[in-house]
Amino acid sequence: MIRFRRELSVLAAWVGLLVVLALAAPGFFRPGNLRVVLVGFAPTLVAAVGMTLVIIARQIDISVGAQFALCAVVAALLVRAGWPVPLAALGAILTGATTGAVNGFFVAKLRLPSIVVTLAMFFVLREGLRWWRQGELIRDLPGFQWFGLTQTAGVWVIVGIAAAVFVAFAWALRNLAAGRAVYATGSDEEAARLAGLRPRAVTFGVFVVMGALAGLAAVLEAVQLPFVDPKAGTGMEMKVIAAAVVGGAAVSGGRGTPVGTLFGVLLLGTIGPALVFLRLEAQWDEAIQGAIILLAVAFDVTARRNR
Repeated sequence: MIRFRRELSVLAAWVGLLVVLALAAPGFFRPGNLRVVLVGFAPTLVAAVGMTLVIIARQIDISVGAQFALCAVVAALLVRAGWPVPLAALGAILTGATTGAVNGFFVAKLRLPSIVVTLAMFFVLREGLRWWRQGELIRDLPGFQWFGLTQTAGVWVIVGIAAAVFVAFAWALRNLAAGRAVYATGSDEEAARLAGLRPRAVTFGVFVVMGALAGLAAVLEAVQLPFVDPKAGTGMEMKVIAAAVVGGAAVSGGRGTPVGTLFGVLLLGTIGPALVFLRLEAQWDEAIQGAIILLAVAFDVTARRNR
């Protein structure tokens, strides 16, 4: 229990928030609203799982939102060009993996700081999209919205895909050698190398996975609307970093779990809708999230000093 104290504290905070909503704003629990909230969690969770891997490996990726936007545009353009939706989704995932590989090359091979590399990638992709698309929405996407299914069926497909990604990575980090290598690299890169691991390959790999999951998250978000906005994903990087850190991923590397990240997504993702139902200013959402992040980082620093 002590080992998972951080995760349990986040879960307790989320349950406490739900109790407040049940007492003060029971309308929050109407099926229609819960469906909207649930499907809104899915893309964030998928991208946040990738960010968890990056942070465990003692890196950071702040280009996620821009990768998200690029992948959404690529998927939409492929669908409009006549590609089947599954192949267009695969194209978006491969696009994300490619941008992640570029990040990984500069960080792992050239040994540049990840915050510098991914910040540069963020601006390159955002400005490139702005120049390329001029803010034009991409419409006329046959069979794209809700994967060509009914809205109800589409919602469950999105949630199911997100759940499958979460379960797969939670299992892999716990049971596969590759998962243990990510923890070892983040804990002590030199010790990992002496133990026969390849920290640079691990670092490269987590950025590729991050990009691929950003592409998948972009598809899960894009299919919820009849058009795709090139400015999609604005602020996504902060959402996923916040979810991972609040859920227990240590910015110093070597610690974190997808389960904790899930709890972070649930807590932070519920705050915005909760403010609306509690008739409070929605602008407080980001301020509250920022305070929670600050408390989470302070908790990590204090815990390390007391060891």
